[in-house]
Amino acid sequence: MSETQNTETTIVDLETVSAELKQVILFDEVPEELYNMVVSIHEVTEEAVREAWNSLPASAQNILDNFEQFHALISVSQAFAGVSALEEFTTMELPSDMSDDDKEAYKAELLDKVLQNCIKDMVKQIKKARRDAILKRDFKEVFVK
Repeated sequence: MSETQNTETTIVDLETVSAELKQVILFDEVPEELYNMVVSIHEVTEEAVREAWNSLPASAQNILDNFEQFHALISVSQAFAGVSALEEFTTMELPSDMSDDDKEAYKAELLDKVLQNCIKDMVKQIKKARRDAILKRDFKEVFVK
């Protein structure tokens, strides 16, 4: 019996996600095909993102209204970065003697680093926004109702 992969994905209803995540998804014009990935990332990275948020000085946290806005921005950023990393992975020249398990482990490690780098980058950007009026406006603009 052959193994078949179910490639049919369900489209996430944006009414079921947080208002902040919905706002960022719509603002960044995320393709519907990525909604599921964004929501999955949003769910699994909350703890790491909260640690980053808690490490920020209050002056940086005050750029946004709350943690949920910060988390939503990072989740969408991570989804786009993850797609790019996975696309790059398919073109990488890996050693021919590398087992499929090793390739999967390498891909998971690569993806994890990319997702962590998105958090670090957002922390840097939000700190920088304290002294950069244009960057601060860009952050706030996403959440203007």
